[in-house]
Amino acid sequence: MGINVEIAQDWHAALAALSWQYDLGVEDVVLDAAVNRYDLPEATRTAKLEAPVPGPGPGAGIVPVPKGRSPSPAIAPQPVVAAPAVDVVAVAQAAAGRAGTLDALREALATFEHCDLKRGARNLVFADGNPKARVLILGEAPGRDEDMEGLPFVGSAGQLLDQMFAAIGMSRRSPDAQAALYITNVLPWRPPGNRDPEPEEIAMMRPFVERHIALVDPQVIVAMGNAPLFALTGSKGILRARGSWGQAFGRPLLPMTHPAYLLRNPIAKREAWADLLALQVRLRG
Repeated sequence: MGINVEIAQDWHAALAALSWQYDLGVEDVVLDAAVNRYDLPEATRTAKLEAPVPGPGPGAGIVPVPKGRSPSPAIAPQPVVAAPAVDVVAVAQAAAGRAGTLDALREALATFEHCDLKRGARNLVFADGNPKARVLILGEAPGRDEDMEGLPFVGSAGQLLDQMFAAIGMSRRSPDAQAALYITNVLPWRPPGNRDPEPEEIAMMRPFVERHIALVDPQVIVAMGNAPLFALTGSKGILRARGSWGQAFGRPLLPMTHPAYLLRNPIAKREAWADLLALQVRLRG
């Protein structure tokens, strides 16, 4: 088989030039200025991204060694050390534990950076009502209206909730602690698309919920829906649990169906009314 003399001469000339640069100490080839590849035309960037990567061929991995030099020893690849995982529940416990007042707890939530929901929400939804109230209502998560106003239960479900408790003489606007309500949620930020809270999100926010309840110190907790029931007791099934008194953080707990569920299933309002009467009897007793 014949050898193209011009190609052979060009190859030897290139190798000689490479050896000469290597002897001068040139090890990396760079430009005079950095290249901002985002400024390249879109077609060029796309071509670079989509260009096929050639597979190994004959002689792959063999680097010509300049004359008079010994091959450099191979450098073993350094193991990749993964960053230590952050225990977000422990971080939440520490942040909540340092909060000695409701204002401090609100600030702790506002500066908590480990919940991705915060990045997509408009406002932190902390609480509403009288913090001296005997009854604390724990909801699930803010919806669109709550996210806009920064207050819990202000949409259609919130209007129904106000009507329900007004029927037994209680209101979030009452200055009288005996007739007042205090309302908050498990999640202080709106989930995208008003989806249900994830178990990981509930676990992350539970230390804040526990601290919130401790600071308000209500006589009774009302869990409105599956998410608060799970956050307080670790179990789900609000339709089975509603109407039966339980315990959460050493306080009486009354599970009730969420007002949004009642709007979709008006027939269930009869059971909700029975739950409200049971709450009224407990408070009178």
